[in-house]
Parts: sequence; structure tokens; C-alpha cells
Amino acid sequence: MRRAPCLRLSVRRCCWLLAAHWPWCWLGSSGSKCRAVLGGKRSAQRMRPEQEELVMLGADQVEYHYNKAMPIIFMGSIPSGGTTLMRAMLDAHPEVCCGEEMRISLRVLAMQQAWSKSSREKLWLDEAGVTDEVLDAAMQAFILEVIAKHGEPARVLCNKDPFTLKSSIYLAYLFPNSKFLLMVRDGQASVHSMMARKVTIAGFDLSSYRDCLTKWNKAIEMMYAQCMEVGRDKCLPVYYEQLVLHPQCSLKGILDFLDITWSDTVLHH
Repeated sequence: MRRAPCLRLSVRRCCWLLAAHWPWCWLGSSGSKCRAVLGGKRSAQRMRPEQEELVMLGADQVEYHYNKAMPIIFMGSIPSGGTTLMRAMLDAHPEVCCGEEMRISLRVLAMQQAWSKSSREKLWLDEAGVTDEVLDAAMQAFILEVIAKHGEPARVLCNKDPFTLKSSIYLAYLFPNSKFLLMVRDGQASVHSMMARKVTIAGFDLSSYRDCLTKWNKAIEMMYAQCMEVGRDKCLPVYYEQLVLHPQCSLKGILDFLDITWSDTVLHH
């Protein structure tokens, strides 16, 4: 019975705290202050998922450690631009795992771009405590997890998704030691292939050569510009026709660029 006054006092104190701090918790600057008041000492503790490693055990019983500092290979182009051939060649290398096309990373990157372009949505996220630092750490963890776990563990991981290189600059920021391969194929050949195979691409009118060539040119220009901004030491344009006509010479140059030792298996994909 003696504890009742203490209980009433505790409730009163809670009500007083909420009443005193509710206005600026509501108005905005906001999320961090609310958490500091209501969270007590726990507000000083922060999770740092970007510092964690993903550890996987391979079929050879070797542990593979993956983190944002590892050299992930990102491969991209327009659909029907030669990325499937390049993926098959690299995947044949014993030290490389370049799994099937997923398009998951592409959609998540598109969401991130939408958030960053909308000033109103960015304001809402900032007020909720979801800062750029939080989003970047989440993107790093998500992309790394998907790439690492959708195939067999290997020393070098590779991701093949058309249009991914539209986000080359952001990916280079998330994964500083990553490398990029931009597949470039003759525009007419690419468009003919996608129209003949009826490859569905958002925004492309597959009944119009003019529309598809215009969209192809715009997309390649964007990816090439980002490739050049990332730097020639990190992004390599690979010309599909040269790869087909001179596979060994082309692949030796590509593997040297990726800092991967030569293996004849890449010629027998």
C-alpha cells in the first residue's frame, strides 16, 4: 500500500516530462532530441553495422570474410548489351562467383535515388532520424548480403544487373574498392536483339526502332559519364564485339584490370 504514492509520483513525472518536451518533439528538430529525453543513457549507444563482416563457409570448408572494403565487381549495360556473356566468362574463373541476374539491387538503388531527389521525403527521413549515414549503412549491408548469399562463396564477388552502372558513383562511395565493367555493344545490334527477343524494358517502345535507339543512346551516355567520373582505374568500358572476336586478349586485359590471376577456364564457359 505504501508504494501507491510512489507510483502516482512516477506517473506525474512522466506526464510532466512529456508535457514539457512534447512541443519540440512534435515540431521537428526533433527525433534526436525526443530520443535523448525518453531514451536516457541508451541514446549514446549506436549500432555500426557498416563495420561488421559477413562470414560464409564455402564447400571447401574455407571461411570467406566479406565487408564494404572488399573489391566487388559490378557489371552493367543496356539489356542485350553483352553482360550475360561477360558474367558467364567471369563465373567460370575458380576465384570468382558472379551469380545470376537479380535486379533486386537495381530496384533498391532506384528507391535510394528517389529519396535523395525528393526534398520533402528527405526532410521527413531526417526528422525521423533516418539520416544519409543510416541509409548508406543499410544499403551497404543489404547489397552485400544479397550478392554474397545468392551464389557460392568465393574470393571475389561479382554482380551483374543491367542499368546498375547508372549508380556507379554511389556504389563506388558505398564500396570504395569496387571495380566496374561497362559493357558497350553496337546500338543497332543491341536494339535488334532486345526487339527480336521481346525483352521487356521500362520506358522502351519495342515496336519502334527510333524510340529504342534514342533510349539506348541516352542510357549509355549516362552510364559512360558515371564510369569516367568514377575513374579509369575503377571503371573499364568493355566492347562486346572485341570480346567476341578476340576473347583471350580481351579477357587478359579485363582480369589484369580486376587484379585477378589468369585462368584458362574463362575461355571454356
